[in-house]
Amino acid sequence: MNLLSNRVNKILIVFIACLFIFASTADAKQRQPVTATSWLVADGNGKIIKSINHDDLHSIASITKLMTAMVVLDANQDLNERIEKFTRRQHLQLALIKSNNHSADLLCENYPGGTEACVDAMNAKAKKLGMKDTSFVDGSGINDDNVSTSKSLVKMVLAAQHYPLIVKSSQTSLMKIKLKNTYLSFKNTNPLVGKHQKFLVSKTGYIRAAGGCIALLMETDKGKRAIIILGSKNTHTRIPEVRYLVKNVK
Repeated sequence: MNLLSNRVNKILIVFIACLFIFASTADAKQRQPVTATSWLVADGNGKIIKSINHDDLHSIASITKLMTAMVVLDANQDLNERIEKFTRRQHLQLALIKSNNHSADLLCENYPGGTEACVDAMNAKAKKLGMKDTSFVDGSGINDDNVSTSKSLVKMVLAAQHYPLIVKSSQTSLMKIKLKNTYLSFKNTNPLVGKHQKFLVSKTGYIRAAGGCIALLMETDKGKRAIIILGSKNTHTRIPEVRYLVKNVK
């Protein structure tokens, strides 16, 4: 009887141990703080503080629009010129705040020389900034072949901070445009904008090939921090991942 009891006890102990290991593993998966396959935190000079797979090539989706905005602004075109319903300035804001693909495409179509010249300028600027392995094929980022790395995108957000329109757009939580007798409202795709954090540059992105992604430069109590997240699980995970990295990467 004692022998049988001992065997039962041993089986119970093994069973409970297995349950504990399984539960711990499942809980760890649920608590995984960063799902992104590539991410990076750098200081205001671009020095990498911590990163995972920062040289991996990724589709970057609408993060592309930061480069579109920079080359359009570099061209010194009339920002008050109307293109379809909105001005060039409003299309820039719509591309950066609402991540409007049509606005980004219109900006490139109306660039001196058209879309091809716009994309050429984007790639030339990327090369000038030292963004190795970066390639642009359109102005909106809808194409899978707009690609870069976390390490290269740091260079882009650091450059973007020198454009006042980009900074202002990155700090605008809600954009309103008066159209005839009504107002149109557009929310920033980064829900953290306007909630205590001071962003200098912020651009989200998502297409299936890219996953959830975001590139930003912000002021923190530790100084400026550039954060790049590529290949996050979806559009809902990228923002909690930004919060986690800001809080935990010193």
